[in-house]
Amino acid sequence: MPKEIYIDPNEFKARSALSAPQIPIHAYEANIEAERASFSDAGLLRLLRDMIIIREFETMVGSLKSIGSYNGVEFNYKGAAHLSIGQEAAAVGAAASLEPHDHIFGSHRSHGEFIAKGLSAIRKLPPEAARAIMENHERGALLRTVERQLQGTETAENFLLLGFLAEIFMRSTGFNRGMGGSMHAFFLPFGIYPNNAIVGASAGIATGAALQKKLARTGGIAVANAGDGSTGCGPVWEAMNFAAMAQFDTLWTDAVKGGLPVLFFFSNNFYAMGSQPMGETTGLDRLSRIGLGVNPQAMHAETVDGTSPLAVADAVRRKRELLVQGKGPALLDVEWYRSSGHSMFDANVYRTKEEMRAWEAHDPILLFSDRLQSAGIVRPDQIVAIRQEVASQMRSIAAVAVDPLLTPPVNIQADPLLIGKLMFSNSEIELPAENAPLLKPLQAVSRVQQDAKKSRHGIADDGTKLSAMRAITLRDALFESILHHITHDERLIAYGEDCRDFGSAFGVYRGLAEILPRHRLFNSPISEAAIVATAVGYAMEGGRALIELMFGDFLGRAGDEVFNQMAKWQSMSGGEVKLPVVLRCSVGSTYGAQHSQDWTALCAHIPGLKILYPATPYDAKGLLASALSSNDPVVFFESQRLYETVEQFRPEGVPTEYYRIPIGEPNCKRSGDDVTILTIGPSLYAAVAAADELEKTFKISAEVIDARSIVPFNYAPVLASVKKTRRILLVSEASERGSFLMTLAANITRFGYRDLVAAPRVLGSPNWIVPGGEMEITYFPQAHDIIDVVTGELFPDRRSNRRGVRNWDDQELARIGL
Repeated sequence: MPKEIYIDPNEFKARSALSAPQIPIHAYEANIEAERASFSDAGLLRLLRDMIIIREFETMVGSLKSIGSYNGVEFNYKGAAHLSIGQEAAAVGAAASLEPHDHIFGSHRSHGEFIAKGLSAIRKLPPEAARAIMENHERGALLRTVERQLQGTETAENFLLLGFLAEIFMRSTGFNRGMGGSMHAFFLPFGIYPNNAIVGASAGIATGAALQKKLARTGGIAVANAGDGSTGCGPVWEAMNFAAMAQFDTLWTDAVKGGLPVLFFFSNNFYAMGSQPMGETTGLDRLSRIGLGVNPQAMHAETVDGTSPLAVADAVRRKRELLVQGKGPALLDVEWYRSSGHSMFDANVYRTKEEMRAWEAHDPILLFSDRLQSAGIVRPDQIVAIRQEVASQMRSIAAVAVDPLLTPPVNIQADPLLIGKLMFSNSEIELPAENAPLLKPLQAVSRVQQDAKKSRHGIADDGTKLSAMRAITLRDALFESILHHITHDERLIAYGEDCRDFGSAFGVYRGLAEILPRHRLFNSPISEAAIVATAVGYAMEGGRALIELMFGDFLGRAGDEVFNQMAKWQSMSGGEVKLPVVLRCSVGSTYGAQHSQDWTALCAHIPGLKILYPATPYDAKGLLASALSSNDPVVFFESQRLYETVEQFRPEGVPTEYYRIPIGEPNCKRSGDDVTILTIGPSLYAAVAAADELEKTFKISAEVIDARSIVPFNYAPVLASVKKTRRILLVSEASERGSFLMTLAANITRFGYRDLVAAPRVLGSPNWIVPGGEMEITYFPQAHDIIDVVTGELFPDRRSNRRGVRNWDDQELARIGL
C-alpha cells in the first residue's frame, strides 16, 4: 500500500450504506430533425448504405462458405465464417462517432466492425491522407489491383473491401499478407486493430492500448469489442478492473492523471454460442449491470438499442467525450439479435422459430430504411437501387479476390520458411543518449550508491567467494540493465504485483521508485491475465513493456495472454505488428508444488516467444539488456536461488558499463575433453561442482556449457563440443518428462550421431510435484546425481559406488514412468 493513501479506521468502521448510479436502458429519444441537422440527409443515407454493404459482404462470405458460390462466383472457402448479420446498426453507429485515430479491437465476429470503421475512417481522413495510406501499403500493390480491376469512383472503399476479403481468403495481397484470416484481420492505418479469435481477449489488449494512448498523449480512445458471452471470462473482468484502477486519479501526476480512455463495447446478441447469458449462464438481467461492480461511476454504463445506428452513435459519442476528458473507463451493452447461427455449422437448435420470426421485424436495415423513408430522405426505389449497386460491387470484389492471378495465394512452396521468418523481427532499438526525465539524479539513488561500493567480481584475491553484500549479485545485474533502459527510453514502463513500493517481490526493482514517476513504475492488480494482456496492447500501440508475474507458476493464470496473444500477433500480422514485451518470471525455491516449478518447456513449446534463462550475473545483465532492446516478445526466467549469486566465471567481473549479449548463444563455462555437460538455469553450478569432482576423483574431463537461451538456440557450439568429447549429459531442474532438454537431446542425436559413442543422457527433476524446501535437495539434480550418471552410464567402467551399486534400468524406469 502506498504511504500516500491512509486507511482511516474511523472512516471505514462508520455505519453507512453504498449507493449506485442508475443505469440508462434504451434512453435514446429519436428526433429526426435533430438527426438530420447532425448527420445531414446524405450522411444518414451513407449510414444505411454502409449497413447494406456489411450485410451483402457477410451474405457473400456465407454463401461461398456454405455452397461455394455467390452470384456466379465460384470458390471453396475453407476458413472460419462467424457472420455478423443483424449487427450492422451497432457497427455502423459506433464507427460514425469514432475518429480515425480511435482504435478498435475486435472479436471472432468483427467483419462488420472492420468494414464500418474502415468506411468511417476513409470519409474522415483528408483525401490526400487516405491516398497516401493506400499507396504506401505493400508499395501500392493492392491499390494497383483495385484501380485496374475495380474501376469506379469508390477506390478507397474497394481498397478496403478487397484487402479485407483477400485477407479472409488468406491471400498474399490481404491486409496481413494472408497470415491473419477471418478472425484475426486488421488494418492499422484506418484504426482497425486486431480482431481476436479468443472470446473476450480484446478487453485486456484494448486496455493496454488505452494506457499507451494516455501516456504518449496521442489522443483518441481504444474500443474493446466483445460479445455478451465474454462477460463470463475472467480476463474480461480483470481488464475492466485494471482499466478502473483508482491510482490513475489518486496517485499519478497531473500530467497523466485521469482514467483510461477505453470503451468496453459489448455486442449483446443474447446468445453465447448456444447458451443464453441472461437467464441461463449468468445472474444478470442486463449486461450493463456489470458496471456497478467495477467502480463508483458504474463505468458510465448503459444499455443501448443496437438495432438503431443513431442510438448507438449517440451513446458512443457521449462515452467518447467522457473518455477523452479522463473519466474512463466506460461500458456499453449494445443489444441486437443474431439472425444467423454462431457459425456456418450452427443449426440453431437452441432457439425457437417463433423467436427468430419475432426478431425479423427488428432487422436493423429494415427499421432504418423505414425511418428514412418516413422522413422523406429516401424513396423505396432508391433503396432497391442501393442494394443492387452494392450487390454488383460485391460480386466484382469477390471475383477479383478468388482469382489466383489477381490475388495470389500465400506461396509457401516458394519460401517454405516464410511463416517462421514472420514470427520474429529480430530487430533491436537504439537507446537515446540522454536520460528521460527522472525524479532525482541517478547518483542520489541509495541503491546505486551501495552497488558502486561492491566488487564487480565475486571471487576475492585469495580465491574465496565474496558475499552478496560485497559483490554484485545476479539481482544487482538485473537492476543495472533495467535501470539503463528505463532511464534512457521513456516509452518503457514496468509494472506487476508489488513492483513499486515493495521493490518487486525479490528486490530487483528496489531503488527505481526513487527516480521514476508512478506512471512508469506501478503496482498492478493481482491479475496475471490483465498484466500480460495490457502489455500486449501497450506494445501494439507503440510502447515497450517490462512486466513481472512474480512466480513462473503464475503463467497458468495468464495462459491465453502469453500463449495466444503475446506469442502470435507478429506472425498473424504478417510482420506488421511488433511486440516489445519482456515478461519476467522467477522460478521459485522452497515454496513447494505451486510456486517452484520450472515451466521453461511449456513456454518453449509455444512458437513466437523468445525464452531466456541466465544463471550468472554477467549473463543476466547482458541478456536482459538484449531482451529490453528487442522488438520481439521475450519470456525471461530467473531463479530465486540465484538472486544472491555473485559472478564466478569472468575474472573481470560484471562490467559497470552497458552491454548486450546476443540472444540464442550458449556459453562454455568450463573446458573439458571427455564429456559435455549442457545445463539450463541453476543446474550450471551443480554441473561445475560435479565437473571438479569428476576431474579429481575419476580423471574425467568435463566441459560445461550454459544454454542461457532456450529459444532461439544455436546448436553449433554444442555440436562442436560433442565432436570433441563424444558424450553429452543435459541437466536442468525442470521435470524430466517433456522438458526442453529432451528436444535438445533429440536434435543433438540427429545432427551429432556420427560423433557420439553413447546416447545423450537427460537428467532433470523427477516427474513429480515439487516438494517443500526441506526436501528440495533430494528433488533437484545435485552434483552427486550428475557424477552418478556420468560414471554409471557414460563411463560405466568408472562407476561411482559412493551411494551403493544402483540398478540403473529398474530404478530409472520406475522413476520416469510416473
